[in-house]
Amino acid sequence: MIGKRHIAAIVLGAGVATAIVAINALRSRDSGSVPMPQVAAMAPSPPAAAADAPFRGSFAAFELHAEPRPVPAVAFVDPAGGAHALADFHGRVVLLNFWATWCAPCVEEMPSLDRLQAELGDRDLVVLALSVDRGGYAEVGPFLDRLQVAHLARYLDAKSAAMRAFGVRGLPTSVLIDRQGREVGRLEGPADWHAAAIQAFIRSYFASSS
Repeated sequence: MIGKRHIAAIVLGAGVATAIVAINALRSRDSGSVPMPQVAAMAPSPPAAAADAPFRGSFAAFELHAEPRPVPAVAFVDPAGGAHALADFHGRVVLLNFWATWCAPCVEEMPSLDRLQAELGDRDLVVLALSVDRGGYAEVGPFLDRLQVAHLARYLDAKSAAMRAFGVRGLPTSVLIDRQGREVGRLEGPADWHAAAIQAFIRSYFASSS
């Protein structure tokens, strides 16, 4: 026969197990993740893939889409008032960066964007820094001169039409677009775009056919 102590132990054990399951469920709900079986959670983690390497530090918030997404047809102007469109850069990888002179994090990352354009920008990549300053080039030009930005072309979205079309929620926001003109991911916030791991990640899109 099973004694009272044995029964109490069984009941206590079942209660602990139930509590663990409940705690894990609450944690999963709060993090937005799907609950994993306990056995899988105990298994050793596989080594990180090379493509995962840049998703750390300032780049940790980069949102890589499961599937590339179409981008809106947007237009903007250069300092002389000449009209340009995102479609003009089709066939190249585009890093579309929304920024403003009054945005401190934008200013923080601007030199690294300039270096990225200097080192990788050619037939494969264009860093398209798009200012949303309402004052236009009268504000943007002198500001970039003071920062000694020498390699980025200067484009303006003074009415924020492109920013709204892309659903930008804050500045800076950088959108990575592949050769086919599709959004593959975006980052809300600044990053060190000169970092080797981030540059290697961007280069991985150069190999795709135009």
